[in-house]
Amino acid sequence: MKKLMIILAGAFYSSAVSAQTDSTFNPNTGDTLRIGNIIIVKKGNKSMKQDSIHINMGRSVPKKKSKVSTNWGILDFGFSNYNDQTNYAATGDYLVNRPGTPAFSNNDFSVNNGKSVNVNIWFFMQRLSLIKQNVNLKYGLGLELNNYRYKSSTLISYREGGAVPYSNGVVTNAPFIFRDSISFSKNKLAADYLTVPFMLNFATNNYNGRKGLCISFGVSAGYLYSQRNKQVSDSRGKQHNKGDYNLERFKLSYIGELGLGPVKLYASYAPKSMYESSMDIRPYNFGIRFSN
Repeated sequence: MKKLMIILAGAFYSSAVSAQTDSTFNPNTGDTLRIGNIIIVKKGNKSMKQDSIHINMGRSVPKKKSKVSTNWGILDFGFSNYNDQTNYAATGDYLVNRPGTPAFSNNDFSVNNGKSVNVNIWFFMQRLSLIKQNVNLKYGLGLELNNYRYKSSTLISYREGGAVPYSNGVVTNAPFIFRDSISFSKNKLAADYLTVPFMLNFATNNYNGRKGLCISFGVSAGYLYSQRNKQVSDSRGKQHNKGDYNLERFKLSYIGELGLGPVKLYASYAPKSMYESSMDIRPYNFGIRFSN
């Protein structure tokens, strides 16, 4: 009885091994032979006296890395500001002053640094490898949201057109800014863009988002799709004035990114004014980037 059991067990084991063996193996040409979790790679060479046999114990051959990688849902949080290069003596009719007050200056457009916020929402960022994984092209698509919060001493208001204050009933179709007669607890200009960035990326061999170093720089092209002047005061309450305030429709910026392990920083600077005419105000942003 014992002999019969041993014979049956041996027959079962032989059939199981035979079933897991790759029958497509050709010993004459040299190929890969798989027996269960054991992979035997046979490499033949007629000029050599012996064949080299490599045994891979259940481990698959590593796949070649893709040249394109995609990162979805990136969020930037930082601060908005600008470099004011305006010649206030040559702004024409765009700035309307109140009688008996000093002439306009850059102090009238000073922003509250801590409350002027920039938020960028990138739908995706893609990286195309140019040289191994060390030199890459990065590009994407997203929304750039800028809020320029004026200081409490600022008494300016934006108008898309209409009756011009202090001008004896003059009406215009052109946008303008005028010195208001009341103070505001909140007074900000919001400018939102649909933006496409292009960057050249350099990364160390060990950079994987958790360690290593990467540096990116390039340009971004943005299209202005919304501009608003939001104000809050005791006498007028909350006001949301949305219109065309003479802001430039297209925005070209120099951009940069620095990644040190899990910490990622970003910055941008527009070399041209955010206004179409009269004002020469060049915006810039900087902050921290949250991505995986």
